[in-house]
Amino acid sequence: MTVSAFGPGRVNLIGEHTDYNGGLALPFAIAEGVTVTATPLDGTDIVAIAHDAGGEEDRFALAAPPRDGEGWRAFVRGMVAELTTAGHDLRPVRLEIRGTIAQGSGLSSSAALEVALALALLGTDPPAADRPALARLCSRVENDWVGARTGLLDQTASLLGEPGTALRIDFQTMEVTPIALDLQGWQLVTVDSGQSHSLSAADGYNERRAECAEACRVLDIETVSQAGLREAQDLQEPLRRRVLHVLDENARVDATVQALERHEIRDVGRLLDASHASLRDLYDSSTPQVEQTVQRLKDQGAAGARMVGGGFGGHVLALFPPGTPLPDDAHTVEPGPGAHLKD
Repeated sequence: MTVSAFGPGRVNLIGEHTDYNGGLALPFAIAEGVTVTATPLDGTDIVAIAHDAGGEEDRFALAAPPRDGEGWRAFVRGMVAELTTAGHDLRPVRLEIRGTIAQGSGLSSSAALEVALALALLGTDPPAADRPALARLCSRVENDWVGARTGLLDQTASLLGEPGTALRIDFQTMEVTPIALDLQGWQLVTVDSGQSHSLSAADGYNERRAECAEACRVLDIETVSQAGLREAQDLQEPLRRRVLHVLDENARVDATVQALERHEIRDVGRLLDASHASLRDLYDSSTPQVEQTVQRLKDQGAAGARMVGGGFGGHVLALFPPGTPLPDDAHTVEPGPGAHLKD
């Protein structure tokens, strides 16, 4: 039986580069994402077709996915291998991949592809209790097969998203708490900075992870979020700035939750501004194109704006007050459902 699965992208309202540091984040799933359709095949092969890549095709033995794939092929091969290793009995299928989310946007097209592949290959909608484990499996695909050392934020948001809510995720305990995202008529939008980013070894993402790991080694702690402010100040640069960003960003996540609960939406805008400044000045993950876009959005009336995703390019998230005209290139984003099989 043919099945189609949808994996949504995500917007991270606040809490950037905190997931792999045992911290806090507040993402939500969005309407854009990736659809994977799986049709049973005779034989022993997996055949994958990426329609958004000009109909490129990949074919490999189900029993032995090769490790030499690049780009979207690495995701497909890695997902088949990891699901099989986890004990799932997969069948030969043709996988047709279509997306509505731009690669390199910072809206997590990678996680959307991963979770859509997982559900299409499994042919089922996993219950909520099983989804955190599936998020970890998807993360292994990205880490071990694609080579991007991302954390669990994107996969968790894509799999556990709920309409009308953001998810407060504590990556120390993996506790997920739905938070009503009632913006009282304010609007969240994303705008393309014009610079695509890539979570590969070619950018600064893996370097930042390595720096955080070194800070943990020096401080003899398991995660950066366990660091004390005083000991963080004694670290050498750039480790000091990396740790300070994470500690401050964790505090901003809970401050944002409190602002949302009090319906003090303008405070959310100020927290977005503070997050961006920290990512720029302490985490060194901005670019001139991103800075120009943030300033343009502020000039056009945004109460707050920040880079979204891993940084080094991609989209900018902005919060606009009620009645403020939106920029022509702004795309409104709202929380939607998590990954699911399509009718």
